[in-house]
Amino acid sequence: MTKKNNQKIANWELTNPRALSVRVLEKVQNGAYSNLQLDSMIKQADLSEKNVHLMTTMVYGVIQHRLTLEYWLMPFIKQPQKLESWVRELLYISIFQMQYLDKIPDHAIFDEAINIAKRRGHDGTRKFVTGVLHAIQRQGLPDFEDIKDETKRLSIKTSLPVWLIETLNGQLGWPKTVAIASTINAAPSQSVRVNRELISPTDLIKLLENDGYQVTPSEVTPDALLVSGGHVAGSQAFHDGLLTLQDESAMLMVPSLDVHPGDKVLDAAAAPGGKTTQIATYLEKTQGGHVVALDIHDHKAKLIKENATRLQVADRIETQVLDARKVDEKFKDETFDRILVDAPCSGFGLLRRKPEIRYEKSLKDSYQLQKIQLSILDAVASKLKKGGRLVYGTCTILSTENEDVINEFLAAHNDFKLVPTKTVNNLDVLDEQGMLHVYPDDFGSDGFFIATLVKQ
Repeated sequence: MTKKNNQKIANWELTNPRALSVRVLEKVQNGAYSNLQLDSMIKQADLSEKNVHLMTTMVYGVIQHRLTLEYWLMPFIKQPQKLESWVRELLYISIFQMQYLDKIPDHAIFDEAINIAKRRGHDGTRKFVTGVLHAIQRQGLPDFEDIKDETKRLSIKTSLPVWLIETLNGQLGWPKTVAIASTINAAPSQSVRVNRELISPTDLIKLLENDGYQVTPSEVTPDALLVSGGHVAGSQAFHDGLLTLQDESAMLMVPSLDVHPGDKVLDAAAAPGGKTTQIATYLEKTQGGHVVALDIHDHKAKLIKENATRLQVADRIETQVLDARKVDEKFKDETFDRILVDAPCSGFGLLRRKPEIRYEKSLKDSYQLQKIQLSILDAVASKLKKGGRLVYGTCTILSTENEDVINEFLAAHNDFKLVPTKTVNNLDVLDEQGMLHVYPDDFGSDGFFIATLVKQ
């Protein structure tokens, strides 16, 4: 139907946000990370700020709604197995615009899609795309209510895999599963942590508002601000280290460590350093306080150092390239007053920010990660002093990697006890055992889990 896809980007595409969106989506389907691929394409492109925003919206929108778009498109494609990937992505971005972007008229969507089909393919491609789009316009898209099975219906409607719907239903019940699924495709907030080392939240709000941003204090934590009206990582305040990008939920781990100024702290899986630098703000170098930040990759360890320097807390941070499971090689038992384990996880609490996770990972992956999480906890347990605190957290909402890990760890380590994870804002998010669960529908933040343990 179409000529072989030429991977080289033509000059005309560099000024066309829809054509570039197709290119990004092709690469994401082949395993590329959406954020990295999108950033790379934006740097190559010659687009206005408005068109960069449109391209970003289309890319993330198609990824988020892929199962829905697939369901809607299927009746209009006679031989889907013969459909070239770029033509499929072109049709997806067209349907996405028709259904989710109400400011763009259908005729403009059609004209752009047909033009791209002709220029990347040939006249047969143009006719095919024209026929599909006009058939959709005439007949309308399939109704979700035609799907009789409620799990399958929710899966297609919210574009979450059936296994994830079933798993959440088993953990949390149907109403909570529906609530999570119904909010998971909302745009994520731009959340920043105030660097209290350098500025107060009140003064930072004034500074950002004077620079044209809209700022709202977080209801999750007093350390967070929600910022809109521009990409705050490009602000002078960011450059000067007055703030750092960090989700509200992720800021809840460090306060539960109850760090004292002279403590020696281990951050066992630290990159890119958001929590390491947050820990450092509680420490005083003159009292001997410092945090050892570990990461398995050298380039990620460099990120920690860069963030520490920008936030002006590098004098309390020691970075080491080390697998946390091998701490015995470097540290004696009972070395640390506090240990933070922000464990590698499946990331299902981050679906708003990393929408492709839902298609790439499975329950089997979660069980594999559980083994890694337990091995890290087992390795660092002996490095904590008696009376010290160990805070474990993940950015997933699967019990496999959360309470199941903690319960298994406690069963093997009777010298540890679970204590309630407290929040400054006294959030009503603790389970019966005192473990913290924040779900994506609770506050519009990332999903997060935290357990706080004390060594007896």
